[in-house]
Amino acid sequence: MSNDSGYSEIANEQLDEIEASDANLYSDVVTICEFILDNPGQAQSLSSALTTKEGIRFRLSVPGHHPYKVFWSSRGPRIEAVFPHP
Repeated sequence: MSNDSGYSEIANEQLDEIEASDANLYSDVVTICEFILDNPGQAQSLSSALTTKEGIRFRLSVPGHHPYKVFWSSRGPRIEAVFPHP
């Protein structure tokens, strides 16, 4: 994954690991990330939210890959992290 301003360094590293281990999961995660970046308002309406010390982070499930979630912030918007989360 290229170092794009829409992705945190942590998210880039996680996506690189997923890409190296599971091509199908990677493809579906990237699809969700693109959806979030292209349609933040709609993505926000489909996401749950949690408050962190850095502010509100939204969480959107990766369909067909439970328990993987994409965590993102509306600032930008920006993908913050991708990992399995209940």
